[in-house]
Amino acid sequence: MNNRVWFYSINEEGCVLLNVKEYLGTVTKICLNSDYVAVGFDGKVQLQVINGKATENSTEKEGRLFPDDGDKSKITCFILTNDFFIYGNESGHLKHFYIEDWMNVNEYSHVVGIQKLYPDSSGTKLVFIDDKNDGFVYCPVVDSAHNIQQFPPGVKSVLWDNYYVDKGIFCGYDQEKIYLFGYSKDSVSGFECQLALTTKLLYGYTPVMLHNGKLTCQTNSGKVKFEDAWSVCEQLNEEESWKLLAEVAAKQLDIKLAIRVNRKLKNVAMVLSLEKIKDLEDKNLLGGYVAMILKDFNLAQELFLASSSPVAALEMRRSLLHWDQALELAKGLAIDQIPFISKEYAQQLEFIGDYSNALINYERGISNEIENKDHNELCQGGIARMTIRLGDIRRGVSIAIKSSNKVLKKECASLLENMKQFSDSAALFEKAECWERAAGVYIKMKQWNKVGELLKNINSPKLLLQYAKAKELDGKYKDAAAAYKKAKDYENVIRINLEHLQNPEEAVLIVRETQSVEGAKMVAKFFQKLGDFASAIQFLVMSRCNDEAFTLAQEHDKMEQYAEIIGDAATAEDYNNMAVYFENQRESLLAGKFFSKANFYQKALNHLLRCPVTESGESVILAIETIKNAKDEKLTLKLIDFLIGEVDGIPKDSRYLFQLYMALERYPEAAKTAVIIAQSDQEIGNYRNAHDVLFSMFKELRDRKIKIPSEMNQNLMLLHSYILCKIHIKRGDHMKGARMLIRVANNISKFPQHVVPILTSTVIECHRAGLKNHSFSFASMLMRAEYRSSIDLKYKKKIEMIVRKPDKTEEDEPLDPCPFCSYQLPQTRLDCPECKQNIPYCIITGRHMVKEDWCVCPNCSFPALCTEFKSLLSGDDTKCPMCAEHVMINSLKADPTLYLKDNYDPTW
Repeated sequence: MNNRVWFYSINEEGCVLLNVKEYLGTVTKICLNSDYVAVGFDGKVQLQVINGKATENSTEKEGRLFPDDGDKSKITCFILTNDFFIYGNESGHLKHFYIEDWMNVNEYSHVVGIQKLYPDSSGTKLVFIDDKNDGFVYCPVVDSAHNIQQFPPGVKSVLWDNYYVDKGIFCGYDQEKIYLFGYSKDSVSGFECQLALTTKLLYGYTPVMLHNGKLTCQTNSGKVKFEDAWSVCEQLNEEESWKLLAEVAAKQLDIKLAIRVNRKLKNVAMVLSLEKIKDLEDKNLLGGYVAMILKDFNLAQELFLASSSPVAALEMRRSLLHWDQALELAKGLAIDQIPFISKEYAQQLEFIGDYSNALINYERGISNEIENKDHNELCQGGIARMTIRLGDIRRGVSIAIKSSNKVLKKECASLLENMKQFSDSAALFEKAECWERAAGVYIKMKQWNKVGELLKNINSPKLLLQYAKAKELDGKYKDAAAAYKKAKDYENVIRINLEHLQNPEEAVLIVRETQSVEGAKMVAKFFQKLGDFASAIQFLVMSRCNDEAFTLAQEHDKMEQYAEIIGDAATAEDYNNMAVYFENQRESLLAGKFFSKANFYQKALNHLLRCPVTESGESVILAIETIKNAKDEKLTLKLIDFLIGEVDGIPKDSRYLFQLYMALERYPEAAKTAVIIAQSDQEIGNYRNAHDVLFSMFKELRDRKIKIPSEMNQNLMLLHSYILCKIHIKRGDHMKGARMLIRVANNISKFPQHVVPILTSTVIECHRAGLKNHSFSFASMLMRAEYRSSIDLKYKKKIEMIVRKPDKTEEDEPLDPCPFCSYQLPQTRLDCPECKQNIPYCIITGRHMVKEDWCVCPNCSFPALCTEFKSLLSGDDTKCPMCAEHVMINSLKADPTLYLKDNYDPTW
């Protein structure tokens, strides 16, 4: 540089040269603000006005020259702020020149020369670097400079954060790194300037401004690219650096920044702690909490004591379990807390085994205040425990007995038991209602009478067994049995009842209740000695000794009882052994039964067919069951031949053939057989049985979607009509009864055993219902020679009168629409002449169904007129006439779809 400086003014007219100034030496540095310029040359600086502004102490033309006359030291660094001209010299003097008053206002002397200085925007704080490359923060307000810890050598420049003016955040940088520092004179430990974080400086970038934690840099081309600005905090990825920043922020009482960084670290506990104290205004109190959080407890105590809430120091020491310090603090801060602190201290001492000091503190903890009753009880309990531990047993036991605290009694009793002071221990356990512990101590002392007194309160199997064994040794078997039973040692209960008490009934009862295998063996041996082999077999089976039970049954001819006892628990081998036994005994029925269970079906059938067919038909039923399980066509044909009489020339009851077909799921043959059975029952007048047979077969075939023979359907409808007429007559509905009797009478050949009674009932009911023509027709039929003599005398004259004086007046039967085509036809007609469909009939009235009044029985799914079914169920009879099952009104289902589908056929 040379010694000439050009001054320009930039305005709307452009750049205008104002002045050219020559200096006595080589110009090395120029600083300016809006009003002044400072020019450095040869260790001196000239300050002058550049905008026409002047003061009474300044000359616009010449300005002022630094250093002042008489100061021989050269100025090594200077800076110009809005209010101050600041400079340092080689002697270590740092001076502040206040421009407004045009005078020096502050001077600081450093031990060595000053190389560089970097003030903040206000000039109230600055960083300077001395000749040793050490960094210092200087505050002219308090006129103190503080060394910057960890300040790196070779720092090129320092930038203050111009956003946080009062926070003292600045950074320095060298060739490779940026160093962020936090400065505060109000930190936890007073003044503090600490390195907060270090991060890399991007290559080719020169920092020019720090604002709100973001650093703006200049590129190598000399241009400032704001889009290249980056955040120091966002570039930081190392967790340790974040932790350091959080600690620095907390120490400097920058709670908001500390919270922000701890959130970044996801340190929830620290964030919650800082959130609680962030609004505190007392800096000492705030600093105390921060020091406590940072685990500097001594400093925290000092700050708390200097704050507006010194009791916080006491609370901290109590929380930290620093009882000695807490007691000392309590003497001056909260005397009323000494008993509580002493109690807590005593509890800790007791925990670590320092019983003598614990006793002292428990005694110190006794309070004279009435409201501290619970606290005093805890202290008394502690005194009791400590005196026992320290050997003063009488005092400890006395305190424990007087106390109402059962837990204390239990604790003291446990201590005494460990010290082998059993008598006192047992007494305290009883007082604490710890019955089992008390019994355990009495057992150690062999005081069985005491144990017996506590027995009703004892449930421990171990104690009960000890007591039971002792009583058994003493010969007190009832007491022993009771104790064994309470301990659920049932084998010993059974043994004592059998061997000593001669009470087998109790032993048997226990075996049955508990299913004890060992107990069953003992009972079996007992009955064996008595000669009660059936009972012995039963208990041998219960004890899973099947081979022994079988041998015993074989020796004493108790195989039937054995078979009954073993039941479903038997294996195929067991069944075979039983079958062979009965085969040798020529018991064909039992041999066949057990050969069948053993899966030897041919042998089983051979034996069963040798048996005479009794009234119950047990042998035939077993044979049918055998054929069902065997699924062998040859055996099936053999049984069929037997049932139809091919074997012995004696046809068996057709019901057995029906049952066989049903068991084999041969439903068409079963249906034919069912019709034959129903016809047989019908011919002998057993109409209800015939109805039930046809109904069960009808339902089975329908459920399996097998075609129902039309003959079966017709016969079921007639039999059901006969049953309905009785129901209607009993209810006094003579019209419905008469209509059903007309249907039955028109098919009177199906009821050969009761022709005259049915016709007689038909004549009478038709006459009562006003169906005179039908009454005359059936009366005339009764007057035939083959029926006339059989008419009941009490109805004979009336019937003769109906025939002699005929009255054929009769209203036509009401019409209802066909549910398929809506053609109007008589109510009791079941085939439609229009659509040629067979119409389902109502199981309540016998009429044909109507689509609008449809429901089905929830049990048998037969249709009924809904209003009629509800009317029936609302009376005394709640059973369905078809299936005879109870039906609830709200369970009726309106579902005509099954019956009204296309091509409906009631025989399906």
